[in-house]
Amino acid sequence: MKKLFLTSSFSDVYLDFKACIQDELMGKTVSFIPTASKPESVTFYVENDRLAFEKLGMKVEILNIDEDDPKTIVQALTRNDYIFVSGGNTFYLLQELRRSKMDQVIVQLIQRGKPYIGSSAGSIVLGADLEYIKTMDDYSQAPDLLNTAGLDVLPFSILPHFGDAPFSEITNQIFNEFHQKHVLVPLNNRQFIYLD
Repeated sequence: MKKLFLTSSFSDVYLDFKACIQDELMGKTVSFIPTASKPESVTFYVENDRLAFEKLGMKVEILNIDEDDPKTIVQALTRNDYIFVSGGNTFYLLQELRRSKMDQVIVQLIQRGKPYIGSSAGSIVLGADLEYIKTMDDYSQAPDLLNTAGLDVLPFSILPHFGDAPFSEITNQIFNEFHQKHVLVPLNNRQFIYLD
């Protein structure tokens, strides 16, 4: 059974996460994947999300999909209680997940019931086709990515930061352009989707 907590900004809803999970989080471990933020110039949200987990009493293990040894990553993902994938460039994240084959590992773990937490790009990447987010994320940051097919875990597509600055105009534009082609679920920074 899939256990998914999908957000635009985890640090804005981490207390909601605690309320939803109904699990003793103190001392639990999370595989924290900041890879999507690598090509970005603004990355404060990654630190905010990391601090949010620490406020919950959780132990954070940072895994860089684009740098770390795949065997080490698989061991950590399997060993830790939760998987967290941060925001940033969705296409760079997808490229590195595919290159390392961690896309397959993460999907298998989700299917086995490992709780997955996504923030922005980390939520988007679970969709079937990520073409719609090209308006917001720079596709050229992923030169080795051959197509926009996502991990296909969700029957809908997340549109994060809906109506929130500095994305209010672009998220409205994406919704208007793609809502008839995709089942788009807009989330502002204070909303989340919890699937259990």
